[in-house]
Amino acid sequence: MEEALLDTDILSYYLSGDSRVTQNVDQYLQKFPALNLSMITCYEVLSGLSYKQAKRQIQTFENFIQDCNLLNISEVSIRLSAKVSGQLRRNGITIGNSDLLIAGVALEYNLTLITNNEKHFRQIPDLKVGNWK
Repeated sequence: MEEALLDTDILSYYLSGDSRVTQNVDQYLQKFPALNLSMITCYEVLSGLSYKQAKRQIQTFENFIQDCNLLNISEVSIRLSAKVSGQLRRNGITIGNSDLLIAGVALEYNLTLITNNEKHFRQIPDLKVGNWK
């Protein structure tokens, strides 16, 4: 098992108690001290919870991320995301900006992106992709 960055969908499965994802997270945490999340994933989760006005879930999530490694987007990750975006667009492939930014973070830190959206992310050159679902 390699060090990984969780995509928003896998994090959502984990937080909702999906047994297969939970089992994989438990195995991961036996090898690594914390989960890696991008700040984009934090934004996506908090945005969804804010839309639902889920104050208790927001507090639970805020507590949860205290034990995670939160990886910021940086100049390096932005440049990697922009390069990937240009390459894909030239080939007629479009991927949402949030996903491109998350991929840029994974590329910058050389992390495997754990997602249930493999088809989508496998189109990104040099991105290592895994699925815990």
